Amino acid sequence: MSRILKLLTMLLIAAFVISGCAVKKTDPEKEVKEEVSESAENALTEAAETEVKEKEAETAIEDPAETTVAETTAEETEKQEIKIMALSGPTGMGLAKLIDDSEQGLTANSYQLSIAAAPDNLVAAATKGEADILAMPSNLASVLWNKTEGNFQVIAVNTLGVLYIVENGETIQSIEDLKGKKVFASGKGATPEYAFQYLLSEYGLDPEDVEIEWKAEHAEVVSAMAVEENSIALLPQPFVTVASSKIENLRIAIDLNEAWSNLKNDSAFVMGVMVASKDFVIENPEVTQAFLEEYASSVAYVNDNPSEGSKLVEKHQILEKAAVAEKAIPYCNIVCLTGAEMESALSGYLEVLFTANPQSVGGALPDETFYFKP
Repeated sequence: MSRILKLLTMLLIAAFVISGCAVKKTDPEKEVKEEVSESAENALTEAAETEVKEKEAETAIEDPAETTVAETTAEETEKQEIKIMALSGPTGMGLAKLIDDSEQGLTANSYQLSIAAAPDNLVAAATKGEADILAMPSNLASVLWNKTEGNFQVIAVNTLGVLYIVENGETIQSIEDLKGKKVFASGKGATPEYAFQYLLSEYGLDPEDVEIEWKAEHAEVVSAMAVEENSIALLPQPFVTVASSKIENLRIAIDLNEAWSNLKNDSAFVMGVMVASKDFVIENPEVTQAFLEEYASSVAYVNDNPSEGSKLVEKHQILEKAAVAEKAIPYCNIVCLTGAEMESALSGYLEVLFTANPQSVGGALPDETFYFKP
């Protein structure tokens, strides 16, 4: 290109010399010379512009930073938006780091979290297609499966047992010690009652051996304990943590998740799960797998870093106060169980609920298609 530029320069100079040294000619001859001179100048300009453009193109190729930015922008636009819904409390706490990472663009896809006011809202959102992945009570997932004729799958267990026997005394050391005692509790006609009665039976007690005084809400249980000395209660986290701040000398007497595990019956005390529609899983296998991997990392972070994790729990409105979340996290049994481990743990638990009350799981036990197997 430089050789062409030099040649055109020489032609331009020659044209100017001829124009300046020639004797006056007729006007047509002068016009021809002026056109030659103008053509040479235009050619020189075009050559110069071409060389500049080629250099700019070479510079763009040699600059990897610009290419990286362009590639990164393209990758970000390919992220799929996943709508997640959860209840306030333990079943949603493991999501805190995942949602925060998503907001910073650090996840494979974009995750949007909404908090449901009640379990029924989860079912409504699922059936209307308003959420892609939902964190919900395990028995409710079975109800949803029955209601939609098998259109939903459990993709992970996210929470094990969060129920505890607490007392403001020192009389209870084991489940057997509950014989003849009064226990305040909430959740009659629901999973707390069925799970508690199952454990009483497995440890050799007749449910009638324990006087259970049922309250409408967990907050009422806490209030009853506050006014009665040496009282005993069945409470879930994070209400155990809340009660500990209000009742002096309150202690955890029995961890019901541990009591269940000690039975060694190939099941687990599964309180919460992650579900997604079959259509979503079939159409988005890579997205589903990416979510499970990132969710497992999020769970590990929250469990290993309760101080920082609790701040994220509050930030994303999964629990109202980080101080409560920080104290509760070690007792919330937040997990991410998948595949065969998930199926074994959950299927056995649902059988217990079905035996107590078939309607608690939707009237029928789910078959193997209920369990997502990557």
